[in-house]
Amino acid sequence: MKFIFPKNYNFRYKLLGFIDYTTAILDALIGCVLIFFLNIFISSIMTKIYIFIILFLPIFLFSIFGIGRENPISVFYYMFKFFKNKGIFLYNK
Repeated sequence: MKFIFPKNYNFRYKLLGFIDYTTAILDALIGCVLIFFLNIFISSIMTKIYIFIILFLPIFLFSIFGIGRENPISVFYYMFKFFKNKGIFLYNK
């Protein structure tokens, strides 16, 4: 089956249909770092699970829903550029 996509359509490959691969890799990296620090500082397994869920769930939900269905990496990049160049109001892509 062939599908015709318009030229202005931004086609991205997604994991399970709702999350970009770059975002999934970033979430996995953040989760691994969080697990590493929890293993160092906390000994109880149930406390590790609770703290992991409390800290990781908002990050994961933000990465799925994002701001205006935009990739979170792009949002942070645009925010960094904005705070770096506060006096510049012209947007060039």
